Amino acid sequence: MVTTKTVENAVQAKQEIEGLLAQGFSLDDMYILAHDGHRGEDISEALHTNEVGVKEQGLLTSMSNIFKSRGDELRSKMEALGLSQQEAETYEKELDKGKLVLIANKE
Repeated sequence: MVTTKTVENAVQAKQEIEGLLAQGFSLDDMYILAHDGHRGEDISEALHTNEVGVKEQGLLTSMSNIFKSRGDELRSKMEALGLSQQEAETYEKELDKGKLVLIANKE
C-alpha cells in the first residue's frame, strides 16, 4: 500500500508522519523527497525517515541516476517507491514549487 502526501515544510511533514504511524506505517516505510537534495536529506535525517537508495531502486537505476537531471532522478525514485509514471510527474511538479513529498510504502 502506497500513500503519498504533499506538504509545505518539515513541521507539516512531522504531523503527517505521526498520522501515518498511527495507521500502522513505520518510519522505515516513509520517504521524504525535496527538489533540493540537501533539504530532503536534512529533513529525512531530522524526522528519522528512510532515504531512497539501492535497496529500493536496484543497483543499475541507482547508478544511472548519477547522470540524470534532478527531475528525472526524483521521478525515478518515486516510481521505485510504487508511484506510476503519471503520479511521479505530478508530484515532481509539486517539488518544483518547493514543496516536500512524503511517500509511505508498506509492502
